[in-house]
This record gives sequence, structure tokens and C-alpha cells, in this order.
Amino acid sequence: MALHTQLPIYRAAYSLLDVVTDLVKNMPRDFKRSIGEKISAECIEIMVLVFRANVASEKSAHLSELLERLQVIELLLRLGMDKRLIARQAYAGAIEQTTSIGKQANGWKRSADNRPLRGGQGFHG
Repeated sequence: MALHTQLPIYRAAYSLLDVVTDLVKNMPRDFKRSIGEKISAECIEIMVLVFRANVASEKSAHLSELLERLQVIELLLRLGMDKRLIARQAYAGAIEQTTSIGKQANGWKRSADNRPLRGGQGFHG
């Protein structure tokens, strides 16, 4: 098992957090507290879920939650762009990162779902 910090999905999630931190910094104060903090918190939670999935024997639940939180981030980023809190180019860069994370998480989930369970298989009578 690789260290979670060495995984490409972790690096992509960290990159998203870096991008989001800059986006939130430039938001007006009232939106920074509501939308900005939620986006940042969801990004941090995604990084935690990468760690949890990496160490868990049953990865699917963690990866499903990660994908759900990624949808929340994309929704809030879209709202930020629609309200002109986030520039279109910055939005595009953040969505590029979320797409990368989503593809990696889905691939990891498919791989984990297809992996045979260890121990306890077969007839032991």
C-alpha cells in the first residue's frame, strides 16, 4: 500500500484545495463565510477520504462519499461563477481538477469492487 500522500488522486485533491484557497481569498466577505468556507471544508474532507480509502480494506464506501462531496464542490463552484464571485477561467481550472479527481476515484472504486475478498472464501468444511 502506497502512502496516501504519494497517490495521484491525493496530489490532485491537494491541487484543488490550493486553487480553491485562492478563489475563496478573493470572494466578498459575506460569500467567503458561507460558500467559500463550505468549498474549502469539502476539499479537506476529500483529502481525508483519500486517506481513509487507502487504508481501508473496504474502499467503496469511502470512494462513494468522496464522489458525492466532489459533486457538492462542483455545485458550489458553479454557483460562485454564476454569482460572479469566481472568474470563468478560475472556475474552469477548478473543474479540471474535480474532473481528474472524479475519474481517478471512479477507476479506483471499480478496481476495488472487482477485487476478490481475502480470507474466508470457499468451503472450509
